[in-house]
Parts: sequence; C-alpha cells; structure tokens
Amino acid sequence: METSAKLATADRLVTVTLDPNTITSINPDEVHEWRIAIYDLLENNSFRPARVAASGPYALHMSIIANFIVLDVRHPETFQPIAAHYLSLTPFRRLIRDYFRIRDAYYEAIRSAQPFQIETVDMARRGIHNDAAELLRTRLTNKIIIDLNTARRLFTLICAVQPYASRIDESKSELPTVLFVCSMNSVRSPMAAALARQAFPGRVIARSVGVNGGKADRFVHEVMEEIGIDMSVHTPHILDELVANRFDLVITLSDDAPDAVARKGLEADAVETWSVPDPSLVEGNRELVLEAYRELRDGLRSRVRTRLEPLVSGGSQIR
Repeated sequence: METSAKLATADRLVTVTLDPNTITSINPDEVHEWRIAIYDLLENNSFRPARVAASGPYALHMSIIANFIVLDVRHPETFQPIAAHYLSLTPFRRLIRDYFRIRDAYYEAIRSAQPFQIETVDMARRGIHNDAAELLRTRLTNKIIIDLNTARRLFTLICAVQPYASRIDESKSELPTVLFVCSMNSVRSPMAAALARQAFPGRVIARSVGVNGGKADRFVHEVMEEIGIDMSVHTPHILDELVANRFDLVITLSDDAPDAVARKGLEADAVETWSVPDPSLVEGNRELVLEAYRELRDGLRSRVRTRLEPLVSGGSQIR
C-alpha cells in the first residue's frame, strides 16, 4: 500500500516551463492566461513518460517548433532531459478553433444569458474538452501516460500558448542570433537573453545556456518580474543541448564559459567575454541579496541594449 502511494505521488508534474524563444507575448492578459493554465495543470495531474527508467516527479518544458508542440520531460531539480516528444498540432486544429469559439460564447453567456443557455454552452465546452483530451491521450500512446483530467488541462494549456507562438525557422531566419553563456544558465545568461528579447522584440534570436546544468533561481524570478519579464518559464539548458552551431555573436558571462565555448567549436562572427558579478554568491539578508540581483539586471539591461543595437541594425559584429 505504501509503495503504491509513493508511486502515485511520483507520477505527476511539479513544474511546467515555456520556451521564451518560441512562445512569446508581451501582453499581460495573455501571460496571465498561461499562468492560470499551468497552475490548474500542476494542481492535480497524473503524468509519466512511457518506456523510460526515470522516476518522478517530473518537469515539463514546452516549446513550439513549426507545427509541433515539443513536450520535453525533465528532472524537476536538475532539469536533466528524460524524454522529449513532438506532438503535431494538425489533428487538433479544429478542436482548438472550437475551444476558442465556445470559450468566447461561454463568457458572453455568463454576462447576459439565461441559466439554461449557460448550461447548454457549458455542456458544449465540456464536450470539446473531452474530445480533445481523448485525442491527446491517443496521440501520446506509448509516449506519455496521462489520465483524462490531466489531458483536459494539458489541452487547455496548449490552447493558451499556441496562438502566440513565434514560428521562426531559425535555420532559414535572417534575424541576428546571439548566445549568452554562463556557468549554470540559472542567473546571468538567462537574464541577459530575456533582456535582449525585451529590448528588441521580434528583431533578434537570443538564447542562453550554461557550461553545466543549474536550478531555477527564485531571486531571478523576483527581480525580473519587477520589470515585466516572466522568468518562471525558464528551464536551464547546457551547451551540449544546443542544436544551432552558428551565431552572429556569442557572449560569455562566467570564468568557465570561454573555454567551454571553445571546446564546443561554435561558429561565431564575434565572441566576447563580459565580466559580470554572480549575485548568487552574495551573502547577507534577503534585501541585500535582492539588491545584488537588481544591480546585475540593470547593468546587463544597459549593456545588452548598447551592444545589440548595431547587431539588430545590420552592422558588423566585430568591434
């Protein structure tokens, strides 16, 4: 009995993050909708990847590449990859359209309709959710094992994020590319990449990785939230996970990053090293530590904007 209870507890998601390179929005209402969908999914779910030896609980990192939702299952503490599956959006197109149509009708009914009309619309809404959930479970057969309620909530999240997907094919895009590298992709490099995307929305492809894997940093979430950037969607990645091998500009932000970049053999028009402090090493009370994170944020914000302006304007990367 105790073993069964432990397995039931383990077979679940405890973290969901979104790829800020492919799921993009600066509208706070849209971001709020993502957060609600993630909260509902995490509150009650049954989830485990099929055909892998890893045990849960799990983290799910979602991105959108071309016409696919990528469900990237990872360890919730180390963010080490466990399994990744590409889920085609094509079979869900009609259901996604119906979802938004019925959702809008439901909100309108709540404002002005009679109770029986609200009930009719709500029944239609539940029917679409059930159909989508069954299709989702079928498409994930032998990939990810989820129950019906989890599938319903996962479909809601897919609906929430997919309209705002940036479907840039990086292999064909002419946008300038910049890669930020630090030790663990927890603080300095993800902050720099997020600041680049905020400063030049839709004008630059900014990625970040670490030499080694790290953990999400709550102080990063807090200080970036202060300037309107949601870092709760960030999942740490390492150099070895990079698919792209060429960048217009590579910027290293830690002592161990330059050698790691050299060993990786990345192609770049320019490689630069920025000497920036690591606020996670600061000791003291909470306010003192937060101030160190804010100083890093503000310093990077100014430096990123100044350095990338000529890049996005089509100038040379060599200085």
